[in-house]
Amino acid sequence: MVKVEQLAENEIKNVPKNLFEGKRHLTAKEIEILEKNLNHNSDPSWNNFYVDNEEGAFDPSLIHMSFFSGFIVLGKLKKLNLHFNDLILECGIRRSNLHDVVTGDDCVIRNVYYMDNYRIGNRVIIFNIQELCCTKHSKFGNGILKKGEPEEHRIWIGVANENDGRAILPFEDMIPADAYLWSHYREDKKLLDKFKALTENENSRELDTYGIIGNDCVIKNSSIIKDTKIYDSAYIKGAFKLKNITILSSEEEPSQIGEGVELVNGILGYGCKVFYQAIAVRFVIGRNCQVKYGARLLNSVLGDNSTVSCCEILNNLIYPFHEQHHNSSFLIATTVMGQSNIAAGATIGSNHNSRSPDGEIFAKRGFWPGLCSDFKHNSRFASFTLISKGSYQYELDIPYPFALVAQGTNGSPKITIIPAWWFMYDMFAITRNKNKFLSRDKRVKKIQHIETDPLAPDTMQEVIAALDRLIFLTSEYLKKIGNDYMNGADTPEKVYQAAKDFLHQNPQADFTLDDPVCQKKYGAVIIKPVQSYKMYRKIVKYFATRTLMEFCSSLNHEKLTFELVDKIRQFPLFTEWENAGGQIIPSNKIQELFTNIKKGEIKSWKSVHQFYDQCQSEYEKYKVRYALYLLEQLYSRPIEEFTVDVYRNVTEDVTIVADDIYNASLQSREKDYTDYYRKMTYVSEREMQNVIGILDENSFLCQLNSYTEKFKSDIFQIFLGLTK
Repeated sequence: MVKVEQLAENEIKNVPKNLFEGKRHLTAKEIEILEKNLNHNSDPSWNNFYVDNEEGAFDPSLIHMSFFSGFIVLGKLKKLNLHFNDLILECGIRRSNLHDVVTGDDCVIRNVYYMDNYRIGNRVIIFNIQELCCTKHSKFGNGILKKGEPEEHRIWIGVANENDGRAILPFEDMIPADAYLWSHYREDKKLLDKFKALTENENSRELDTYGIIGNDCVIKNSSIIKDTKIYDSAYIKGAFKLKNITILSSEEEPSQIGEGVELVNGILGYGCKVFYQAIAVRFVIGRNCQVKYGARLLNSVLGDNSTVSCCEILNNLIYPFHEQHHNSSFLIATTVMGQSNIAAGATIGSNHNSRSPDGEIFAKRGFWPGLCSDFKHNSRFASFTLISKGSYQYELDIPYPFALVAQGTNGSPKITIIPAWWFMYDMFAITRNKNKFLSRDKRVKKIQHIETDPLAPDTMQEVIAALDRLIFLTSEYLKKIGNDYMNGADTPEKVYQAAKDFLHQNPQADFTLDDPVCQKKYGAVIIKPVQSYKMYRKIVKYFATRTLMEFCSSLNHEKLTFELVDKIRQFPLFTEWENAGGQIIPSNKIQELFTNIKKGEIKSWKSVHQFYDQCQSEYEKYKVRYALYLLEQLYSRPIEEFTVDVYRNVTEDVTIVADDIYNASLQSREKDYTDYYRKMTYVSEREMQNVIGILDENSFLCQLNSYTEKFKSDIFQIFLGLTK
């Protein structure tokens, strides 16, 4: 219902005194010019109107056909033009209605039909706006409350689960690591209460908010902008509705919002671009993200450097480097740990292929479902799982990293899995992963730390678990067929060792394993278990050796010595790791963070982020200690007891992996130049080279070749200091 309110005369309430510093009232001559230019004021005396006190800083002739009420405080206003791309407008206020507005210097306000309760920076263009206003109780997308507001007014984001069981409160500085810890540690009520308190920590609760538009912003041809805080250098054109949001933007990382966009109840990160009828409601979008072409992002957190378009994303926690840009895909009720790609036709939604709306999918980094894939919730996937096209009708639990998952052959209901598939069949794709993502990282300020190397502590811990799983399944297989290796294996330890010996001593063995856990009801067939086992071990050796080499290089040492080993042993050993928003953190350190929060030693999200920074500063130490541990675990002895044969085995395997990485990468790219079907669309070799480039000049392969040769040379030096 429309309410009638009596206009108050000569009354300015609850206005900070500093707004009027360096300001003055209008002169009689200035009032005369304003009224001559068809301007009106609810206060006939114009005592509510303040301008810059500097001589010559205010030109009243630049204000035309406008209406003013409340308090109006203007910065310098001179005869200047502001340019933005092809738009050129003279500074001043024309055909606009302003109430309780403060402007900076040299602004353009033109055709703004209603502007209320806003503070505007310098050199701002506001052109053709239907409504631009801010209430006194605005939260700008933050999950806080103002004085007198009931709890049900609080804005929550229901990430990862459609029943809001993992709901979190958005705040301006939120990064995916915060969202992960809050949404996935739900058993500790005290901790959850503390997270809520951290979010409210800097909230005054007073009903005194006002809208903000920062310096050098351009806002044009938009309909409704309400309760919105807009930081410096933002560009908004043709937006349909922006309500209760914060738009983070800066000169170094400007954000843009385009035609038909609707953003409600959320935080838009620095350097983002949202275009072409995209919609986001209850959201946090990280730095350098693009949301466009009708994408719908609801109740979700989207990590840095992600691109989504033409799709629906509902109730998700998504880490950095997520790609989903096809018309017919949707993603609902998931935690996806980034470096992921959702293909066209992929329909991943809990209430679309199951009976319950509260299922979840948990996918570690590198999640790649194939075309037209769908899954039954709940399902879980290890890092860098590639899933072949298909409809997966039963819950999946895939514990094998770098694996290919496909539907069963010849009508079998069992799924098939090839562990370590990426390393055996597409080394090029996994090798370029790190450089690919680093080149796409356009963030100027990198608050969320992101591990882009596929070989890192989080994936190595999964590889170790997968090795144990393969040994266990092999023991079950050998017992079933009555293999001689099981003779005398009368304890679990001996059974385990016998299966391990079989895998080591039978590299050509051709058999499959049954894993009942990987798919509900029917299980899975593990193909090439011996080759997978061997490859996993090689990859662990490669990671461990490379990490040790990098550590020695950082200290200007060519060789690993016993003194350096002692130094490494002094670093804390962590064997369990978590991916917190893209940053790999030891699980024990996360528990330490929780303890400090509950004790009240950490009192703000800024302090939480400082804790992340401290973990990152120690990451290389943690990693090299873990690398030494892994190498010793593989050979079941401390490195001081390694024999020359052991070092030779490590060196040979690591060299093979290094060669495989380069050769497989080269062969993969070479196919584009030699395969008949790849070449058949080109009339000549010169045309082909002009289209796809010259193979010998491929920058990635040239860089990889140089790195591989140096790496292989250094491998033979690294352990020499331990063999004397």
